[in-house]
Amino acid sequence: MSLVARVAMRPSRTAVGTARLMHASTSALATPTKMPKAAEKSEIAENPGPSSTDTTAKSASGTSRARILSLDGQTLPLPAGRWRPESLRTGVIAFKRGMTSMFDDHGTLFPVTVLQLEECQVTGNIKHVRPDGTEYHAVQVGAGIRKPKNVSHAMRGHFRKAAVQTKHFVKEFPVSPEAHLAVGTTLNAVHFVPGQFVDVQARSNGKGWAGGMKRWGFSGLSASHGVSVSHRSSGSTGQHQDPGRVWPGKKMAGRMGGEYATQQNLYVAGVDSQLNLIYIRGCLPGVDDATVFVVDAKKKVVSNARTEKNRGRQLKILPRGVNDLPFPAGTEKLASNLPPIVMASSNRSNPWVAR
Repeated sequence: MSLVARVAMRPSRTAVGTARLMHASTSALATPTKMPKAAEKSEIAENPGPSSTDTTAKSASGTSRARILSLDGQTLPLPAGRWRPESLRTGVIAFKRGMTSMFDDHGTLFPVTVLQLEECQVTGNIKHVRPDGTEYHAVQVGAGIRKPKNVSHAMRGHFRKAAVQTKHFVKEFPVSPEAHLAVGTTLNAVHFVPGQFVDVQARSNGKGWAGGMKRWGFSGLSASHGVSVSHRSSGSTGQHQDPGRVWPGKKMAGRMGGEYATQQNLYVAGVDSQLNLIYIRGCLPGVDDATVFVVDAKKKVVSNARTEKNRGRQLKILPRGVNDLPFPAGTEKLASNLPPIVMASSNRSNPWVAR
């Protein structure tokens, strides 16, 4: 039984058909956000929200600290428009389900990692005024379901005000000011467009105690002449009487793995809007069912788009085959207007045709 079939049989998901649409155009993901009506515009104009001085809470010492804005989503004006190179979208919290293989349109087999979104919802909007006067904007996202008795009283109240279920994980993602989302918005796998690049952060597999050669890539000592017993030794770890100690942070043997690692510029091979699956080409850190954080690639999407725009190359802002990104986010409403499965067309030449 394949990995995708096992994910489909999970009790928390309903059975879906096996219809599959290959090479679907990603232009459908560029549906702009619905503009507010005239009545809504007047309401926003009459209630523009607090100023920068009102949105900052002061502690007893007088220093500013971050404050979660109104949980009903009315403190900030709802964003409208399309994605721009200056925009910074929120990320998502997903769960790693394992690896499988897929065929591209040339018939080439390639490995993918399957990520699944479970009850990924917006739980708060954050606005913080830094000491230098600049503003910091972020969206707080929660995922997974946890029993209320296993959550602190403060977090239970936080989720109750947001009108969402008690979440297992909460993560804060920096965004641009126009990318705030209404609290309670459910994010879908269509938040990412097949063909784009993403950065994934997860806790790597724990390796236990490891020596210097495995942990840091040391070459070790000689394998034959003049060395006894110490072939895999790390060698010298310090100097003589001065300083007379080993400097903190010295690369030595120790516990390896079990730390957060980030992989950049990973290719999104496809998405499944019904099962909330994201297919990432290649492998990712972490064990099965590990929690991963997925955001737009900092280099190949965000930074590259701004660079190409400054050079006047509007047609090269996004990767080839990607026309636009859902802005401010890919929601369930957007997913209802798209095919169940959208796969990216191959960006490589046909290996079966002679050149």
